[in-house]
Amino acid sequence: MKKNSIVSLCISALLCALGIIIPMFMPKIWIPPMSFTLASHVPIFIAMFISPASAILVTVVTSIGFALSMPLVVALRAASQIVFVLVGALLLRKYHNLLQTARTAVPFGLLLGVLHAVAEAIVVTAFYFTGNGSESWYESGYVVAVVLLVGVGTLAHSMVDYGIAIAVWKPLSGMLHIPVSAKMRVHSAA
Repeated sequence: MKKNSIVSLCISALLCALGIIIPMFMPKIWIPPMSFTLASHVPIFIAMFISPASAILVTVVTSIGFALSMPLVVALRAASQIVFVLVGALLLRKYHNLLQTARTAVPFGLLLGVLHAVAEAIVVTAFYFTGNGSESWYESGYVVAVVLLVGVGTLAHSMVDYGIAIAVWKPLSGMLHIPVSAKMRVHSAA
């Protein structure tokens, strides 16, 4: 059992490193107040597939990474991801087979994406209505800047990264010899 804990911690640490490195090197689209970095949520999703503890650790560490390198609003958006991560990790702990079929994986991803989008929109709304947004936010207006760019944009970004995470997780989960929350069916070659 202790060996499993050490392996889980090491994998979580690697996911933390990826969560900090990905925003440095992956393609970005910056349309204030929204920033899209391809695959930036993949380490968080994979940590969620492993366990709630791994998910929390990776989310907190990657949020600190954003706080050290990005504007405050971006760092707080990253920190708000703890909402969808906790819900997702707890659901996966209870329902291990959520990722095994598209019939359950897609609605699960949409639920996470909506929670993700709402949490980030709340953070940006707080900045918007306290007058702490940039001038471009106010020129665009609340609906465009917050609802469309942050809300709908985050939902789309979340679903893309969720799809990437599942594509990575499917072969990876068969190689991990630790207990994980999200079980995947691995088809054996005949």
